[in-house]
Amino acid sequence: MANITYVPANKDVIAADGANLREKALQNGVDLYTFGGKLMNCGGVGQCGTCIVEILEGMENLSPKTDFEKRRLKRKSPSYRLACQTLAHGDVVVKTKP
Repeated sequence: MANITYVPANKDVIAADGANLREKALQNGVDLYTFGGKLMNCGGVGQCGTCIVEILEGMENLSPKTDFEKRRLKRKSPSYRLACQTLAHGDVVVKTKP
């Protein structure tokens, strides 16, 4: 089990091991996207990069970065991930729209 905390939404979500951060956010009413992201997101297939989040705690409990994430986020902080590409395997605190 994983406890995913989304801030600033202040929403705690209990999820199964290997839960996708994007899917859990959307299922629980957490807004991941900026205005432009709402218009142009790819629906979670890892092509657009609009579901960027910052991991505040629990980076060690996440799946490794995908090749797309490495390319898309190479100039961003190492704590940034794409929610659609990230699986939680333990407790994590996620900041949306960093």
